[in-house]
Amino acid sequence: MPEASVVIATRDRAAALSACLAALADQTAAGRFEVIVVDNGSSDDTAGVVAAAGPLATRVFVADPNRGKARNAGIAKARAPLVIFCDDDTLAPHGFVAAHLAAHGGASDRVVSGPIINVPDAQHLAPVSAANYSRAFFCTCNVSASKAALDAAGGFDEAFDLYGWEDTDLGVRLRASGMRRVFAWDAYIYHVKPPSSMTLERRLALAREKGEMAARFVRKSPTWAVKLATGAYAANFARAAIANAPPLRRLYQRVAGSGNQLTGAPALAAQALADAAYIDALRAALRDG
Repeated sequence: MPEASVVIATRDRAAALSACLAALADQTAAGRFEVIVVDNGSSDDTAGVVAAAGPLATRVFVADPNRGKARNAGIAKARAPLVIFCDDDTLAPHGFVAAHLAAHGGASDRVVSGPIINVPDAQHLAPVSAANYSRAFFCTCNVSASKAALDAAGGFDEAFDLYGWEDTDLGVRLRASGMRRVFAWDAYIYHVKPPSSMTLERRLALAREKGEMAARFVRKSPTWAVKLATGAYAANFARAAIANAPPLRRLYQRVAGSGNQLTGAPALAAQALADAAYIDALRAALRDG
């Protein structure tokens, strides 16, 4: 019986998934964990990539493109008492799984997260630094919790059917159930984000989805903590009205260009446009919901 089940939700990113599984195949905790790949309606060679991983990985197919539904299917399939979540575009260093296991120390009341290091490719794996610290309670790019606690909390809310907030929502429920957070510096992971993969159009589309899901989150949990986390409060809307005024948006558009530059003025302009798209979607969803 494995000690941990690594759950990965994926859709149409076979090449990234292949690299992710190769890194997981090279762990110091080899033999102590399994990998559950939830194919969330892929049309590429995801099935072949999982098959090529051999006995390390098991594929579960969920046709409906819904991250919460996919990860719930992974939890249901998991045989181990501990579930570790990571994304399909991550590279786990050799001690990743062992670090999560050690941080739990056999306890069942912990949510363990570690640093997420954004890198452009596998050739630029930067060392961990203080900048990689996160206060997020539950982020599925790199987090683990007991299967029993996930089941008791009800798993992911599948009503979050677009991008964003489904993991934060589960974290709120886990915290309310008495789970405590542990940040393990040695449980770090690399998140591969090539500049070419995030065009301005894609970035704005995700921001709109995240804004819509933020409104759903606020309606479900109308606490100040959730409103502050999502930006759904009057002072932030007032700030956005000034920062995202039409003349400024036109300026941001000119400066941003394609929006996939990671530094300098284009990056700041792309971020400003994404912020505007998010706030627009959030306000519209709150008004219409």
